[in-house]
Amino acid sequence: MRKIAELLGYEAMRDLPTQLNSVTTPLGAFNLPLLSDANICFVSILRAGNGLLDGLLDLYPQAAVGYIGLSRNEETLKADLYYNKLPPDIAKRHVIVCDPMLATGGSASDTLALVKETTPLSIRLVTLVAAPEGVARINGDHPDVHIITGALDSHLNEQGYIVPGLGDAGDRLYGTVAQGLHGRTHKGRDQHNTDAGEHHDQHISEN
Repeated sequence: MRKIAELLGYEAMRDLPTQLNSVTTPLGAFNLPLLSDANICFVSILRAGNGLLDGLLDLYPQAAVGYIGLSRNEETLKADLYYNKLPPDIAKRHVIVCDPMLATGGSASDTLALVKETTPLSIRLVTLVAAPEGVARINGDHPDVHIITGALDSHLNEQGYIVPGLGDAGDRLYGTVAQGLHGRTHKGRDQHNTDAGEHHDQHISEN
């Protein structure tokens, strides 16, 4: 996942503003366009988002980092926020939210809403696998947010799992297996818990 995150990161940052920097080689000097040092923030949706975060930081280690933690309330079926740690200067930054699975789009949409309250310069969503239903949810709730995904899968099944998906991203990353119907063995579902290319008209990029 770390290597794939690097590739997705190139796509996510390719149109961000740059500034010219003077570079001197043994044969001369020239001006090279580079991303601004202090204007990017990666926001990880805990815990699975950290799998993408590592690769993004490999690509751009100067970025600031924020974390959003959401837990699923099994009675209300809504997300409860249990952790929100964003940089104090996020309003001056371009934000890239990372979460491996975009299934129903619930946790990603809630996170994007939280980030928007800080009025950043722009927001992008990077995900490893997406379902059309999740893409439609984000396009409806946040039409200004571009989605960059590694794969757009077929659909969600009746239980809200991505088909064919790749399994639970957090469990696969950290070697954990939950017990019970509501555990983390769900395949490819962006639950409201800690686990939660070309540009097309629907604001999605697929590599």
